[in-house]
Amino acid sequence: MKNLKFLILISIFIAINASAQMRPNHEGYFDVRSANSVLINKTHVLDARLQLFLSDEALNALNSGVALTIELNVEFIRVRRFLPDDKEIELSFQFELEYKPLSQRYIVRDTVNGAQDSYATLFSALNRLGRIQNLFLVNEDELSSNSEYRMRLQALLSTKQYSAPLRMLFFWRSQWDIKSEWYEWQLQR
Repeated sequence: MKNLKFLILISIFIAINASAQMRPNHEGYFDVRSANSVLINKTHVLDARLQLFLSDEALNALNSGVALTIELNVEFIRVRRFLPDDKEIELSFQFELEYKPLSQRYIVRDTVNGAQDSYATLFSALNRLGRIQNLFLVNEDELSSNSEYRMRLQALLSTKQYSAPLRMLFFWRSQWDIKSEWYEWQLQR
């Protein structure tokens, strides 16, 4: 009887230990930690800090050679006194994250200007994507001169570049629906 209890106890201990070492199914998340804009030579420029964690499915796709697109959406919202606020300008910026298995490097590419950097680790690549510096937004002339503006920023894992059947599959899989909450601040002019 004691041997049976001991065997059951050992079996439970082994099962708990094995399940604790297995990696659970991680869902990714994006978070905008801070964002602000400054006016440089009549151009509004964005600085932001993001925290980006990929889901297991997105990470597996990346390591299998699928390029991921991180999209930043920026909105300029004109504050109006007696009417609802007006979303006056919407901007979108895409950055590609790709893994090259032959060189074992992660590539971060700005899709607008084609600039790219290479990183040895995924952590370094995501860290670089999370540091947005001097991103040109709009000229001051494009905004109403006597109006106040709020700005909003959101980061998301974009699936627009994939084929329609693949996007339909992603729609049903929550690990591909990674996006931050909107981060909002007052535009300083």
